[in-house]
Amino acid sequence: MAITLLGNSPAGMCPSSEAGIGDGIHVRENQTVLPAGRHGVPFDFADPALATAVSAGLAKVEDLLRTVVLSDLQFATETSRYLVDAGGKRFRPLFTLLAAQFGDPDTEHVITAAAAVELIHLATLYHDDVMDEATMRRGAVSANARWDNTIAILTGDFLFARASKLVADLGTEAGHIMASTFSQLVTGQMRETTGPSEGQDPVTHYLTVVNEKTGSLIATAGRFGTMFSGASPEQVDALTAYGNAIGTAFQISDDVIDIVSPAGESGKTPGTDLREGVRTLPMLYALAERDPREARLRELLAGALSDDALVDEALDLLRGSAGLERARRILEDYAGSARSALEVLPDCAARAALVSLSEYVVARTY
Repeated sequence: MAITLLGNSPAGMCPSSEAGIGDGIHVRENQTVLPAGRHGVPFDFADPALATAVSAGLAKVEDLLRTVVLSDLQFATETSRYLVDAGGKRFRPLFTLLAAQFGDPDTEHVITAAAAVELIHLATLYHDDVMDEATMRRGAVSANARWDNTIAILTGDFLFARASKLVADLGTEAGHIMASTFSQLVTGQMRETTGPSEGQDPVTHYLTVVNEKTGSLIATAGRFGTMFSGASPEQVDALTAYGNAIGTAFQISDDVIDIVSPAGESGKTPGTDLREGVRTLPMLYALAERDPREARLRELLAGALSDDALVDEALDLLRGSAGLERARRILEDYAGSARSALEVLPDCAARAALVSLSEYVVARTY
């Protein structure tokens, strides 16, 4: 994922500038390129000062992540560092650091908050791999496969504990916010596991699950970044709303990519959701269609598909389905909501980066 930060305003209070807004993810002239490094994410900055600030912030977050998981039990340190050292996009702490650009981004609480949010995310990955019976994570053997389910669950619990310790240093309000976020993460997983209740609209259920499992923590990342940088309450609300919308948008875009992306291009095998019997948004819309021309597609979507020929047939039908087009429109709606949330922010490089991300989440599906 390449994020381009546009404009030429200094890092910090993100003052108004003549930076372009809404120019997509195109690289600007005189850019500074921050190498992808261990996160596998290239960040292209038109503003060298902002590039330096975000890079330095991420380095501090990385150091804190490796330090905070240290235990007097060496095995706990080893299992906890397993995913920390695997890297990843670090999207959530990056969002925290960008949100902090609308206040004073250099406070220690911003770094602490960014690390806490990432630890919560990592903890959920350990638990997710157990529930999904996964064998791979970030290109390596998953923790549950390398050790066992018990170790993976306990490691996730340990990371939750260490994240809680960081949040405690941020104050009572932060503790309440993270407790609420954690509650949403759990209820989202429970909703997904139990499925929609009798008579409930499957699409409404799906979007609630995504908001709780994905949007809630990303929203908290943006909220913490603005809160602890001293941004205004209006800006805190804006970045919280943006996080909710962009988190849901990314999940929907992943659903679309699983259908439309050629093999090898997206990093995972197309039709993975079909093979696992996961009903994503395009599938739910396709199942709701009553067009007799799509009867065969509804038949294929009735359960998990293990036969490659049937998966390929379902993918072909989904690519031309009304369900996929409806899902794209919902994706565009969420991306638009994310952009709208940013309208109260000053026109600067950090805002432009967030605008371009909302455009990227749609563009990556084509």
